[in-house]
Amino acid sequence: MNQTKQVMSYVELDGKDLPAYCPNPQMPIWSTHPRVYIPVDHHGEGKCPYCGTVYKLKPGTVVKGH
Repeated sequence: MNQTKQVMSYVELDGKDLPAYCPNPQMPIWSTHPRVYIPVDHHGEGKCPYCGTVYKLKPGTVVKGH
């Protein structure tokens, strides 16, 4: 039986990076999809519905809403 480890990567966000959107500027042009804004939940995490990229707030980030 072959076991493989899956490394979960995510994009870490600071307060200045909000509102979060995907694809983000660091993504290669070949992997683009329509821009979507990522809602960040009360746990400080959101996920892109197109590519599955996970976005997380840095610990201690203060989110200022409307």
